[in-house]
Amino acid sequence: MNIPDDSAASLNAFFGPLLPGLLGVTFDTCTDTEVTGHLDVTQQLIAGTGFLFAPAVIALADVLCAGGTGRHLPEGASFTTLEMKTNFLASARDGERVTARATPVHIGSTTQVWDVTVGNDATGRTMALFRCTQMVLGPRR
Repeated sequence: MNIPDDSAASLNAFFGPLLPGLLGVTFDTCTDTEVTGHLDVTQQLIAGTGFLFAPAVIALADVLCAGGTGRHLPEGASFTTLEMKTNFLASARDGERVTARATPVHIGSTTQVWDVTVGNDATGRTMALFRCTQMVLGPRR
């Protein structure tokens, strides 16, 4: 997936019918140095605890990393997630907006590492710190 300059619109169109779109993930910006997006918390995303399901936060963060990774791939290459880690610090409730900002830590020829900060707009609190390592897969021969 090589990401064009109109990347936020392209990513929203690409992921719209897939899991990120079904969860309501929206890309706001996507440049070589930053990817931002948000998720509006709906009742369908609320766990039995009354708070946002943790996998929704992970999906938001992971898909932002995917959007950024795609901007740094050689022609014909792809990628896959090698490792991800999330530290949860807070949560969100129905009706709140969750925003996230992904930045590259390392852009190499075989791996990329991305950090994401996820926050709750309603409370102003940082909800999660996420780190993702992507393995670059060379073009098939």
